[in-house]
Amino acid sequence: MTGRAKISCRNLWKVFGPDPAGFMARHGQAPQDENFLEEHYIGAVRDVSFDVHPGEILIIMGLSGSGKSTLIRALTRLNDPTAGQILLDDADLLKATATELIELRRHKMGMVFQHFGLLPHRSVLSNVAFPLEVRGTGREEREKRAREVVKLVGLEGREDHFPRELSGGQQQRVGIARSLAVEPDIWFLDEPFSALDPLIRREMQDEFLRLQKLLKKTIVFITHDFDEAIRLGDRIGIMKDGRLVQLATPEAMVSHPADDYVREFTRTAPRDRILTVGAVASLEKVPVNGVNVLASAKIGDAAALVLSSDKAIAVIDDAGQPVGAINRELMIAALYPGGTK
Repeated sequence: MTGRAKISCRNLWKVFGPDPAGFMARHGQAPQDENFLEEHYIGAVRDVSFDVHPGEILIIMGLSGSGKSTLIRALTRLNDPTAGQILLDDADLLKATATELIELRRHKMGMVFQHFGLLPHRSVLSNVAFPLEVRGTGREEREKRAREVVKLVGLEGREDHFPRELSGGQQQRVGIARSLAVEPDIWFLDEPFSALDPLIRREMQDEFLRLQKLLKKTIVFITHDFDEAIRLGDRIGIMKDGRLVQLATPEAMVSHPADDYVREFTRTAPRDRILTVGAVASLEKVPVNGVNVLASAKIGDAAALVLSSDKAIAVIDDAGQPVGAINRELMIAALYPGGTK
């Protein structure tokens, strides 16, 4: 991740009710929970601020009703925010005209939603080429591009199939290919895999990571599944009642949850696959016994070595320099923070 933010969201609000702007004005643009209750307004997104960096996968998650899907619809202006600021490459999205928004969506944004939304009477190739057709791209050029992305998502040979002839995972691949056909800078995905069976979902996560390694898109990804979040995300934001409760790397969130709500979210997290040795190591004097482990290694990968040793083991950085030590007690505490109760 390099450069300044690709997306900057500042003090964003989305309020539902008879007069959201008036409601915000009456309460100094910062209504409190009791104001919403008293006047029967809904604060779907409340004073949310964050940045998304170029090439980053930012996961936004939360329970149903937390505001995560409303947030992504506000970011894309499918629902206009009530207040706040959204910057895309330093340009104020909320000042964009309807025509400018159409151009942004046609050229800079890709969107994938839970429901595939494929056109049943069109073939795979025609579905994928559809946004280019809307853009006005000539048939030869749009079909050439469509074939490229169909191949990219692993559906080569199925260009002439119709959606009804495809599995759920294949249909979602078509949706992903369609969103990539316009070569977007920014990719918005709202629970794209949640309707899929577990095995297909895992396969689509693998496909998503493969595509991101190739394409290096800037991505905002909505999910309610913490396992999916830690597998895919560079950082995770957890929402509750319209507010962004915590935004952190998976490791920081598991190590230092902001409150009991986040702690409950992370309670069953696979700590062995999230925490690094460096995050749980002691800074005590490093034993000189010739055995060491990388600070960047996941604790699950180092567990057998550490747990089988009577002595502490040196922890080194990528340059081979000692940065601390880890022993059985530290490893057990990291893997089972609540003990064996």
